[in-house]
Amino acid sequence: MGPSPYFCRMEKEVGPFGEILARLKIEALNKMQLAALEANKQDKDIVLISATGSGKTLAFLLPLLELMDADSRATQAMAIVPSRELALQIEQVFRSMRTGFTVACCYGGRLRETEENNLLQAPALIIGTPGRLADHLRRGNIRGESIRTLVLDEFDKSLEQGYEEELSFIIGSLSGLQKRILTSATRIADIPAYVGLKESLLLDHSSETKTEALAIQWIRSEEKDKLGTLYELLCLAAGRSTIVFCNHRESVERISDWLSDKGVLNVYYHGSMEQRDREMALFKFRNGTSTVLVTTDLAARGLDIPYIRYIIHYHLPLTAEIFTHRNGRTARMEASGTAILILGPEEDIPAYVKEEALPVTLPPALTPPDKPKWSTLFIAAGKKDKINKVDIVGFLTNKGQLKKEDLGLIEVKDFMSFAAVRKSKIGFMLEKIKNEKIKNKKVKMGIAK
Repeated sequence: MGPSPYFCRMEKEVGPFGEILARLKIEALNKMQLAALEANKQDKDIVLISATGSGKTLAFLLPLLELMDADSRATQAMAIVPSRELALQIEQVFRSMRTGFTVACCYGGRLRETEENNLLQAPALIIGTPGRLADHLRRGNIRGESIRTLVLDEFDKSLEQGYEEELSFIIGSLSGLQKRILTSATRIADIPAYVGLKESLLLDHSSETKTEALAIQWIRSEEKDKLGTLYELLCLAAGRSTIVFCNHRESVERISDWLSDKGVLNVYYHGSMEQRDREMALFKFRNGTSTVLVTTDLAARGLDIPYIRYIIHYHLPLTAEIFTHRNGRTARMEASGTAILILGPEEDIPAYVKEEALPVTLPPALTPPDKPKWSTLFIAAGKKDKINKVDIVGFLTNKGQLKKEDLGLIEVKDFMSFAAVRKSKIGFMLEKIKNEKIKNKKVKMGIAK
């Protein structure tokens, strides 16, 4: 096994993983991440328990890198996750690390042919959801015998969603497997035998959650339908990033429509949406085009969106675990946040809320939430059209006559891209680019609906 010259140079000049941390704008690894690296030195499997938002992605990606061979041209590692959003998030982090290793992402709702073309290159790391990965293995698109390391991220969630059959098949197909890394935000009572754990190290950092960064509050709704109270809370939030959690998909769309009628710009997100619509909704929320996301518990895990200020539990969480995972969207790492429970006329604070919960104090006069300052530009071209972020920035600043400060977050997908543009400038920009080409191609562009 040949160590990567990249890592040798990096360790000599700036310490282990120094260049990667700099690229990710992280000053230092935390206690949990360092413990994972130390445990990786032993020839044992690892079970890592740590709170949502504590940095588990790096806690398994960095050990993964230590186990990978820069000279190999085969697939060496696989990460299985319960949702496409989590798969995309991990892929984005890995690409941002710029390690020199290739990566492919596989999930349902995406063209299988696109993934098959990516898998032909035998990427060093494959990230995906259980159903799609099992499908590729059955079709022979993934050579399981070369995979030495397996990560089961948010493993408890995969079990909750009933992926036992797919997981058992995938793990049974990895005949060369040497190391397993399991992660979860909560303790896993029974790890199934098909996982193949023999001698493992348990790293339980769940008690190290910085609960002081998270404030728990409650507010009473006099009406069983809590819409009026929700609107008051969004006025209080004053345009700061807020996630509203509901227990049912039907409620999500109903609440979103009601807020829209009240003039509150928002996006909604649940599991029955088309993949493109889900990606669009999350991008609008990440880039500030919408500061309110109305969602089911699908968004309680796997979304890495920084600086979420408020979590509003429109419907009370059904379990303590759901409460923990919802709240994990805010107060991430060193940031602070507030979780607010809306209590109906016959509801009380659930017994699983162990922290002190204080009542919300509303100001005597409420003003409507601030309108977002950004719009989202949809571009009907992406990676497969040889379009990248640099191309988009150059096109919009040159042909669209925008300044750099008029551009926000840009994301490039396989066949489409999204760019945040300052709302006050997007009409002017669209007029300037309507007859222009990007990389000598006429590409459809417009405000994302």
